[in-house]
Amino acid sequence: MNQNKLIIASLVTLFTFSLSYITLAQDGKRDLYALKIYHIANSDQEKMIDQYLKSAFIPAAHKAGVSNVGVFKPLPSEEDAGEKIYVFLPFKNSKAYFEFQNKLEKDQTYQNSGKDYIYAAHDNPPYTRLETRLLQAFTGNPRMSTPELSSPKNERVYELRSYEAATERLYRQKVKMFNSGEIDIFDKLDFNPVFYAETLAGATMPNLMYLTTFENMKERNAHWDAFRVDPDWEAMKDLEEYRNTVSKNVTRLLRPTDYSDF
Repeated sequence: MNQNKLIIASLVTLFTFSLSYITLAQDGKRDLYALKIYHIANSDQEKMIDQYLKSAFIPAAHKAGVSNVGVFKPLPSEEDAGEKIYVFLPFKNSKAYFEFQNKLEKDQTYQNSGKDYIYAAHDNPPYTRLETRLLQAFTGNPRMSTPELSSPKNERVYELRSYEAATERLYRQKVKMFNSGEIDIFDKLDFNPVFYAETLAGATMPNLMYLTTFENMKERNAHWDAFRVDPDWEAMKDLEEYRNTVSKNVTRLLRPTDYSDF
């Protein structure tokens, strides 16, 4: 009997936790992000996607109310250089997210401008696979920010990190760590974040993701050197409640395309 009560209590807790995500996504208190990752095999696919994003998709996204579309490619030094294109889309709530595709389908200008991509032949596709990750902004950083950088886009370094956890509980503790002080440290040290977010749907859950930006690689390295010895980080990193919260750190160094909004 006690075991049955425990199971029921656990299910109620899980339902409440899931419902809170849905509610927050609907009421717009936190941004909802779509991170699309194009997997490409050659330069012809890259050119087709560049043309589509620049001439059709981004103008249509702006018309549909998505004002800041980020497009990034791995630095030449990265292992996936020339193999991926990252597209970041921010939405105010889940309604805006689910209405977005419908708006594109009704936009005749978009359909005409993007016809080479949209109607690509099955034996000449514009990508090998298209991956989408759905993200929810942290409570401690509920809205995206466009980075304040002065260097040319071809010098900037955008750092996309994914922190995976071994269990859901440990994952939630890492999210708590960000909301309870780690974001403050990044802000103090001017990491110029675009977003911090929880992954709601994706291939490597449970995981969180965030994107910070720098003028160049030298600045990026200097910022991380400062972070590692920051007294607030030193005081926080070894607290018992945050131990073993990251089982894998996947870091990608990216650069914005010349047509990216930021």
